[in-house]
Amino acid sequence: MNSTSKPFSLPAAERLVSIRRGIEKEGLRVLPSGSLALTPHPAALGSALTHPHITTDYSESQLELITGARVGVEECLQELQQVHQYTLHSMAQLGEETIWASSMPCHLPTDETIPLGRYGASHVGRSKSVYRMGLGHRYGRRMQTISGIHYNWSLPGVSSEEYFALIRNFRRNAFVLLYLFGASPALSTCFVDGREHRLQPLGDAKKALHLPYATSLRMGRLGYQSDAQASINVSYNGLDGYAHSLHQALTQPYPAYEQLGVRNPGGDYNQLGTSLLQIENEFYGTIRPKRTVHSGERPLHALRERGVEYVEVRLMDLDPFEPLGINTSTMRMLDVFLLHCLLSDSPDDSPEEITQLKHNQHLVAERGREPGLQLQRGSESVTLTDWANAMLSECVPLAAALDAAHATTAYSEALALAQSRVAQPHTTPSARVLEQMRRLHGNSFAQFGLTQSLWARDQLLSLPWSVQDAERFAQMAQTSVQAQQAIEAADTGSFEAWRQRYMDPAALG
Repeated sequence: MNSTSKPFSLPAAERLVSIRRGIEKEGLRVLPSGSLALTPHPAALGSALTHPHITTDYSESQLELITGARVGVEECLQELQQVHQYTLHSMAQLGEETIWASSMPCHLPTDETIPLGRYGASHVGRSKSVYRMGLGHRYGRRMQTISGIHYNWSLPGVSSEEYFALIRNFRRNAFVLLYLFGASPALSTCFVDGREHRLQPLGDAKKALHLPYATSLRMGRLGYQSDAQASINVSYNGLDGYAHSLHQALTQPYPAYEQLGVRNPGGDYNQLGTSLLQIENEFYGTIRPKRTVHSGERPLHALRERGVEYVEVRLMDLDPFEPLGINTSTMRMLDVFLLHCLLSDSPDDSPEEITQLKHNQHLVAERGREPGLQLQRGSESVTLTDWANAMLSECVPLAAALDAAHATTAYSEALALAQSRVAQPHTTPSARVLEQMRRLHGNSFAQFGLTQSLWARDQLLSLPWSVQDAERFAQMAQTSVQAQQAIEAADTGSFEAWRQRYMDPAALG
């Protein structure tokens, strides 16, 4: 365990109140039947290419709602609420579509029918769609419809080296978050059609598949996983090593992708490139080092040039019991957890440890609430509950320091709630999902998901919504459309020439 042998050297209160966090929340648009909506991204929401707060993720049917980086937890969640409200009000005017409340998808059509995100006629817009076409060929479109919440986090004055120390510790302790906040223990049978799996029917009706002690199937073997990517040995021991290993994956040809080719015989694009990764975002991970990019700049180049600006936490499931998919208590616990990762001793990782951490992640994703579950910690086995309790105990002074800086008790209350969930597995979101499916929905994942989606929609539509807010967001949508048109008008040359420039290894820095 990465335990500190000395007390934490706590940042000053003025730094603690300057923590910035932002949220990116994905969610499928669904029909009243609970099936995936195949309609285009609603025009009232503006341009998915250029809107600062409303875009799409993989699919045209998969919304992504984005906040700015905010210094207040409530301020951040309030912004997410407003973006949600505008989105839902706009959708309500068009028909009866709503946003799916669960991480694992609703009833899906055949794989090739799932629509790819579309971003207009510009070179950069086309590249986004071609990239998604490539993901579909490489991993299947179904896997890409899994949704979650990304939590972007930064603390002033933290160096790239310190962010990588945080990332190493996060990966060591990520199982705690999977246990506490995992909310995808079951899924629709259509998701695994034609795939090998070890899931069990829930009850006799065969309306859902599950694992009895699962926390987050999204983060297990059926979620964001890739045999090809398993060969990428990314080191998190510093920016240079990380950049080098990612550079290799972005430039190393991969035989199966070379065979597929960049274009098909008819001239249509299959993918952006034939390397192990098309672009940086294709690399799956529970947490990423990030840096804001300039227009046309590759993310790896930005990191190499200007260092790590913030970290992106990627393992959080949507909480189907929260209208926004997350609440302030969870956000505060994430702040405490990330501070612990930053301030604890963080030895370098090794290939052996990375393999062990992946094993622990899969164990907890699929069996996290199993009584007495043992995880590997170096050369020893330790129970999940003992390890989690020890780590959360170390968080007590950090929660107290955040409370003192913010003149609140909310951080310590969030930590106490987390500690109580370790002692009472039935109170975790994953256990509550299975319990509600059994008790209220005849073991049907589809019924549970649709009920929670409609409940969340009704909760948000019932909140105050001013004419001024509606007009502000409508103007934002209009401005985004104009920005897309400007990008399209400024394009020169062919898309192929643009693609070759963008994919040139020299652009990676």
